[in-house]
Amino acid sequence: MFIAGFPAGPWGTNCYVVATEPGAECVVVDPGKDAAAGVADVVREHRLKPVAVLVSHGHIDHMWCVAPVAGTYDATAYVHPDDRHLLSDPMAGISPETAGMLLGGTYEFAEPDEVTEVGDGATLELAGLSFVVDHAPGHTPGSITFRTPYDDTAPGAASGISEVMFSGDLLFAGSIGRTDLPGGDHEAMLRSLADKVLTLPDDIVVLPGHGEQTSIGRERATNPFLLDLVRQGQGQGQSQGQGTPAPRRGL
Repeated sequence: MFIAGFPAGPWGTNCYVVATEPGAECVVVDPGKDAAAGVADVVREHRLKPVAVLVSHGHIDHMWCVAPVAGTYDATAYVHPDDRHLLSDPMAGISPETAGMLLGGTYEFAEPDEVTEVGDGATLELAGLSFVVDHAPGHTPGSITFRTPYDDTAPGAASGISEVMFSGDLLFAGSIGRTDLPGGDHEAMLRSLADKVLTLPDDIVVLPGHGEQTSIGRERATNPFLLDLVRQGQGQGQSQGQGTPAPRRGL
Protein backbone atom coordinates (compact mmCIF):
# COMPACT_ATOMS: atom_id res chain seq x y z
CA MET A 1 0.00 0.00 0.00
CA PHE A 2 1.10 3.53 -0.79
CA ILE A 3 0.13 6.35 1.60
CA ALA A 4 1.41 9.91 1.37
CA GLY A 5 0.31 12.41 4.00
CA PHE A 6 1.06 16.08 4.53
CA PRO A 7 -0.28 18.92 6.73
CA ALA A 8 -1.94 21.70 4.74
CA GLY A 9 -3.13 25.23 5.37
CA PRO A 10 -3.26 27.43 8.47
CA TRP A 11 -4.86 24.68 10.56
CA GLY A 12 -2.26 22.05 9.67
CA THR A 13 -4.92 19.61 8.50
CA ASN A 14 -3.54 16.27 7.40
CA CYS A 15 -4.40 15.35 3.81
CA TYR A 16 -3.70 11.80 2.65
CA VAL A 17 -3.27 10.23 -0.78
CA VAL A 18 -3.81 6.46 -0.77
CA ALA A 19 -3.15 3.88 -3.49
CA THR A 20 -2.24 0.25 -3.89
CA GLU A 21 1.09 1.28 -5.39
CA PRO A 22 2.74 4.09 -7.39
CA GLY A 23 1.39 4.40 -10.91
CA ALA A 24 -2.13 3.36 -9.90
CA GLU A 25 -5.48 4.98 -9.20
CA CYS A 26 -5.69 6.67 -5.81
CA VAL A 27 -8.02 8.12 -3.20
CA VAL A 28 -7.59 11.54 -1.55
CA VAL A 29 -8.69 11.96 2.07
CA ASP A 30 -9.61 15.39 3.51
CA PRO A 31 -8.08 17.95 1.14
CA GLY A 32 -8.37 21.10 3.27
CA LYS A 33 -7.18 24.63 2.66
CA ASP A 34 -4.10 24.83 0.44
CA ALA A 35 -4.09 21.04 -0.04
CA ALA A 36 -4.69 21.04 -3.82
CA ALA A 37 -1.07 21.87 -4.66
CA GLY A 38 0.21 19.15 -2.33
CA VAL A 39 -2.13 16.61 -3.89
CA ALA A 40 -0.94 17.63 -7.35
CA ASP A 41 2.70 17.19 -6.30
CA VAL A 42 2.08 13.69 -4.92
CA VAL A 43 0.01 12.67 -7.95
CA ARG A 44 2.64 13.90 -10.38
CA GLU A 45 5.62 12.44 -8.54
CA HIS A 46 4.07 8.99 -8.13
CA ARG A 47 2.08 8.87 -11.40
CA LEU A 48 -1.28 8.51 -9.68
CA LYS A 49 -4.85 9.10 -10.83
CA PRO A 50 -7.32 10.29 -8.15
CA VAL A 51 -10.75 8.68 -8.54
CA ALA A 52 -12.34 9.59 -5.21
CA VAL A 53 -12.19 12.19 -2.44
CA LEU A 54 -13.17 10.95 1.03
CA VAL A 55 -14.47 13.60 3.45
CA SER A 56 -14.26 12.68 7.15
CA HIS A 57 -16.50 15.63 8.07
CA GLY A 58 -17.64 18.96 6.68
CA HIS A 59 -15.51 21.42 8.64
CA ILE A 60 -13.83 23.98 6.45
CA ASP A 61 -10.30 22.90 7.37
CA HIS A 62 -11.04 19.44 5.92
CA MET A 63 -13.22 20.26 2.90
CA TRP A 64 -11.85 23.54 1.51
CA CYS A 65 -10.30 21.89 -1.55
CA VAL A 66 -12.75 19.00 -2.00
CA ALA A 67 -14.45 20.59 -5.01
CA PRO A 68 -11.21 21.77 -6.68
CA VAL A 69 -9.51 18.40 -6.26
CA ALA A 70 -12.57 16.42 -7.34
CA GLY A 71 -13.08 18.72 -10.31
CA THR A 72 -9.46 18.62 -11.45
CA TYR A 73 -9.37 14.82 -11.60
CA ASP A 74 -13.04 14.09 -12.36
CA ALA A 75 -13.29 12.29 -9.03
CA THR A 76 -16.35 11.55 -6.87
CA ALA A 77 -16.62 12.97 -3.35
CA TYR A 78 -17.90 10.73 -0.55
CA VAL A 79 -19.49 12.32 2.54
CA HIS A 80 -22.03 11.46 5.24
CA PRO A 81 -25.49 12.95 4.51
CA ASP A 82 -25.55 14.81 7.85
CA ASP A 83 -22.51 16.86 6.80
CA ARG A 84 -23.20 17.17 3.08
CA HIS A 85 -24.67 20.67 3.44
CA LEU A 86 -21.30 21.90 4.74
CA LEU A 87 -19.69 21.25 1.35
CA SER A 88 -21.55 24.28 0.00
CA ASP A 89 -22.02 26.17 3.29
CA PRO A 90 -19.00 25.43 5.51
CA MET A 91 -19.48 28.66 7.46
CA ALA A 92 -22.42 26.97 9.20
CA GLY A 93 -20.00 24.78 11.14
CA ILE A 94 -17.11 27.05 12.07
CA SER A 95 -16.03 28.49 15.38
CA PRO A 96 -15.85 32.25 16.16
CA GLU A 97 -12.05 31.98 16.12
CA THR A 98 -12.11 30.52 12.63
CA ALA A 99 -14.58 33.12 11.44
CA GLY A 100 -12.18 35.79 12.69
CA MET A 101 -9.34 34.28 10.66
CA LEU A 102 -11.44 34.53 7.51
CA LEU A 103 -12.68 38.08 7.93
CA GLY A 104 -11.95 40.29 4.95
CA GLY A 105 -11.92 37.47 2.43
CA THR A 106 -14.48 36.56 -0.19
CA TYR A 107 -15.02 32.83 -0.42
CA GLU A 108 -17.39 30.79 -2.55
CA PHE A 109 -17.99 27.10 -2.01
CA ALA A 110 -19.96 24.57 -4.02
CA GLU A 111 -20.41 20.84 -4.11
CA PRO A 112 -18.34 18.82 -6.57
CA ASP A 113 -20.18 17.63 -9.64
CA GLU A 114 -20.31 14.07 -8.28
CA VAL A 115 -21.18 13.50 -4.60
CA THR A 116 -22.07 10.15 -3.04
CA GLU A 117 -23.55 9.94 0.44
CA VAL A 118 -22.24 7.12 2.65
CA GLY A 119 -23.50 5.81 5.97
CA ASP A 120 -22.44 3.61 8.84
CA GLY A 121 -21.11 0.20 7.81
CA ALA A 122 -20.80 1.01 4.12
CA THR A 123 -17.95 -0.60 2.20
CA LEU A 124 -16.37 1.45 -0.58
CA GLU A 125 -14.41 -0.34 -3.31
CA LEU A 126 -12.20 2.40 -4.74
CA ALA A 127 -8.87 2.40 -6.60
CA GLY A 128 -8.32 -1.27 -5.83
CA LEU A 129 -8.79 -0.61 -2.10
CA SER A 130 -11.63 -1.42 0.27
CA PHE A 131 -12.76 1.13 2.86
CA VAL A 132 -15.20 0.46 5.70
CA VAL A 133 -17.13 3.54 6.80
CA ASP A 134 -17.92 4.07 10.49
CA HIS A 135 -20.34 6.85 11.41
CA ALA A 136 -18.87 8.50 14.51
CA PRO A 137 -20.86 11.66 15.37
CA GLY A 138 -19.81 14.05 18.09
CA HIS A 139 -17.34 16.43 16.50
CA THR A 140 -19.98 16.98 13.81
CA PRO A 141 -23.24 15.10 13.19
CA GLY A 142 -21.84 13.55 10.02
CA SER A 143 -18.32 12.66 11.15
CA ILE A 144 -17.12 9.36 9.69
CA THR A 145 -13.92 7.34 9.69
CA PHE A 146 -12.49 5.14 6.96
CA ARG A 147 -10.70 1.83 7.63
CA THR A 148 -8.80 -0.13 5.02
CA PRO A 149 -6.91 -3.45 5.30
CA TYR A 150 -3.12 -3.23 5.39
CA ASP A 151 -1.05 -5.89 3.67
CA ASP A 152 1.86 -6.39 6.05
CA THR A 153 3.27 -9.18 3.85
CA ALA A 154 4.10 -6.83 0.99
CA PRO A 155 7.82 -6.07 0.43
CA GLY A 156 8.92 -3.23 2.68
CA ALA A 157 5.64 -3.13 4.62
CA ALA A 158 5.57 -2.74 8.38
CA SER A 159 4.54 -5.94 10.16
CA GLY A 160 1.83 -6.50 12.72
CA ILE A 161 -0.70 -4.03 11.26
CA SER A 162 -4.16 -5.25 10.30
CA GLU A 163 -5.78 -2.00 9.14
CA VAL A 164 -5.21 1.71 8.68
CA MET A 165 -7.86 4.06 10.03
CA PHE A 166 -8.34 7.61 8.76
CA SER A 167 -9.94 9.06 11.87
CA GLY A 168 -10.62 12.67 10.86
CA ASP A 169 -11.21 14.67 14.04
CA LEU A 170 -12.63 11.78 16.05
CA LEU A 171 -9.33 10.61 17.53
CA PHE A 172 -5.87 12.16 17.79
CA ALA A 173 -2.63 11.09 19.43
CA GLY A 174 -3.38 11.86 23.07
CA SER A 175 -6.68 13.63 22.51
CA ILE A 176 -10.05 13.66 20.75
CA GLY A 177 -12.01 16.12 18.63
CA ARG A 178 -13.65 19.12 20.26
CA THR A 179 -17.42 19.19 20.66
CA ASP A 180 -18.05 22.88 21.38
CA LEU A 181 -18.61 23.92 17.73
CA PRO A 182 -21.99 24.16 15.94
CA GLY A 183 -23.36 20.63 15.66
CA GLY A 184 -20.98 19.25 18.27
CA ASP A 185 -22.33 16.78 20.84
CA HIS A 186 -20.15 15.60 23.69
CA GLU A 187 -22.32 12.65 24.69
CA ALA A 188 -22.42 11.50 21.06
CA MET A 189 -18.61 11.79 20.94
CA LEU A 190 -18.26 9.54 23.97
CA ARG A 191 -20.59 6.97 22.44
CA SER A 192 -18.62 7.07 19.18
CA LEU A 193 -15.35 6.54 21.01
CA ALA A 194 -16.82 3.65 22.98
CA ASP A 195 -18.50 1.98 20.01
CA LYS A 196 -16.18 2.83 17.10
CA VAL A 197 -12.72 3.07 18.71
CA LEU A 198 -12.52 0.95 21.86
CA THR A 199 -14.01 -2.03 20.02
CA LEU A 200 -11.15 -2.10 17.49
CA PRO A 201 -7.94 -4.18 17.64
CA ASP A 202 -4.85 -2.54 19.10
CA ASP A 203 -2.76 -3.09 15.96
CA ILE A 204 -4.75 -0.64 13.80
CA VAL A 205 -2.69 2.39 12.77
CA VAL A 206 -4.57 5.66 13.18
CA LEU A 207 -3.92 8.49 10.72
CA PRO A 208 -5.70 11.50 12.26
CA GLY A 209 -6.88 14.79 10.84
CA HIS A 210 -4.25 16.70 12.80
CA GLY A 211 -0.92 15.76 14.35
CA GLU A 212 1.11 12.59 14.34
CA GLN A 213 0.00 9.06 13.57
CA THR A 214 -0.79 6.72 16.42
CA SER A 215 -2.47 3.35 17.00
CA ILE A 216 -5.58 2.07 18.72
CA GLY A 217 -3.43 0.24 21.27
CA ARG A 218 -1.40 3.32 22.11
CA GLU A 219 -4.50 5.45 22.56
CA ARG A 220 -6.28 2.78 24.59
CA ALA A 221 -3.32 2.75 26.97
CA THR A 222 -2.47 6.46 27.17
CA ASN A 223 -5.27 8.71 25.85
CA PRO A 224 -6.94 10.30 28.92
CA PHE A 225 -10.36 10.43 27.25
CA LEU A 226 -10.28 6.75 26.36
CA LEU A 227 -8.90 5.86 29.78
CA ASP A 228 -11.88 7.62 31.35
CA LEU A 229 -14.23 5.53 29.21
CA VAL A 230 -12.41 2.31 30.07
CA ARG A 231 -12.61 3.10 33.78
CA GLN A 232 -16.31 3.88 33.48
CA GLY A 233 -16.85 0.55 31.76
CA GLN A 234 -15.13 -1.18 34.66
CA GLY A 235 -17.19 0.73 37.20
CA GLN A 236 -14.11 2.51 38.52
CA GLY A 237 -14.34 5.97 37.03
CA GLN A 238 -16.28 9.18 37.26
CA SER A 239 -17.83 11.06 34.36
CA GLN A 240 -15.50 12.33 31.65
CA GLY A 241 -14.30 15.84 32.22
CA GLN A 242 -13.40 15.45 35.88
CA GLY A 243 -9.63 15.69 35.71
CA THR A 244 -9.49 15.59 31.90
CA PRO A 245 -9.45 19.03 30.23
CA ALA A 246 -11.96 19.55 27.44
CA PRO A 247 -10.39 18.91 24.03
CA ARG A 248 -9.59 21.82 21.75
CA ARG A 249 -8.19 19.91 18.79
CA GLY A 250 -9.77 20.42 15.40
CA LEU A 251 -11.07 23.57 13.77
